[in-house]
Amino acid sequence: MREIRNKGKLTVALSMALMLVAAGCAKTESTTSTTTAPVASTSGDTVPVGILHSLTGTMSISEVSVRDAELMAIDEINAAGGLLGKKIKPVIEDGASDWPTFAEKTKKLLQKDSVVTIFGCWTSASRKAVLPVVEQNKGLLWYPVQYEGVESSPNIFYVGATTNQQIIPAVTWLLQNKGKKFFLLGSDYVFPRTANKIIKEQLKADGGTLVAEEYTPLGHTDYNTIISKIKKEKPDVVFNTLNGDSNVAFFKQLKDAGISAKDLTTMSVSIAEEEVRGIGASVLDGHYTAWNYYQTTDTPENKKFVDAYKAKYGKDRVTDDPIEAGYTAVYLWAEAVKKAGSFDVEKVKAAAKGIEWNSPEGKVTIDGENQHIYKTARIGQITADGQIKEIWNSGKALKPDPFLKTYPWGAEVTK
Repeated sequence: MREIRNKGKLTVALSMALMLVAAGCAKTESTTSTTTAPVASTSGDTVPVGILHSLTGTMSISEVSVRDAELMAIDEINAAGGLLGKKIKPVIEDGASDWPTFAEKTKKLLQKDSVVTIFGCWTSASRKAVLPVVEQNKGLLWYPVQYEGVESSPNIFYVGATTNQQIIPAVTWLLQNKGKKFFLLGSDYVFPRTANKIIKEQLKADGGTLVAEEYTPLGHTDYNTIISKIKKEKPDVVFNTLNGDSNVAFFKQLKDAGISAKDLTTMSVSIAEEEVRGIGASVLDGHYTAWNYYQTTDTPENKKFVDAYKAKYGKDRVTDDPIEAGYTAVYLWAEAVKKAGSFDVEKVKAAAKGIEWNSPEGKVTIDGENQHIYKTARIGQITADGQIKEIWNSGKALKPDPFLKTYPWGAEVTK
């Protein structure tokens, strides 16, 4: 487990992030850009792109491998001849699990390094810190992680799932298969609070019951009090939106308390194969996850992707949903660049509408209306070998609905 670097700074940053919760629960409109970024440097034989993830701090347990996947995609594209006659040159920055640092590094990448696009972020707090910077500087961010929805920016492509492609199908499956009484546990920032607001409205509409709702700071490591409350409340389901290495502490302490997956159903939306590797398969065996991709996803493209990732980074490494989405993001951007015949942000955005690509998770399509991606919802169960066995999927790629317009109760979340 990695320790949080600069706890004081993170605490202040989290306070700032919490101020964004109300905004995260309301419709986020695009803003008018008033700053013109320096013209991206595309002269010469290379073109710069930004890679921005937490390489240190509590979120590094998840984000380092996403960076690795993005770099692998860049290496593959360069080996195949590059883009528009140029090789892609990654400029790597560390967001350090600190949201103001993400904003600062984004500004540096756009204004000093003149990158043509950025691949990065994990938490919604980091994305919301970056959003006004890319809008004001007319930059472009490709965001690779599932999130709480209720947002759309003309300067962001959302390559991870929105809620109708992950959380809502997971709640429906749980209500149909595991019970009605829900205990909501999350990290104390934008994504878990907004996600849980959505879940509570869905439970009201679909006959579920909320028995408790608990939040802990990112990096929190003592879950004994909450586990005692879980024992007392006896929920059918713990819906888990903890992020980062807090998951290590929670699940290890749950096991130490004598509670296994046979005793309690947990559904996590931020634990994938990489986190299983860090926490331990023996600790997580039998628990459930909801994503759009697993290392076991059966497509020809995925076999090639998994083999290449292990060959590059080691046979013990694993792939997972955000890793695959980071890899896919680079290729979707490349397809848009080729279609546009340019690295210009506005031309790339226009060209990206409707682009399809056979990714490791299956065919994905960029929705031209909201710059999200059509994705297949999948539910899996963690196995003793550290992999995730898919037990349900939506049968087709779902159109992204970040503002929940297709749900009668969605207006309660987005109003």
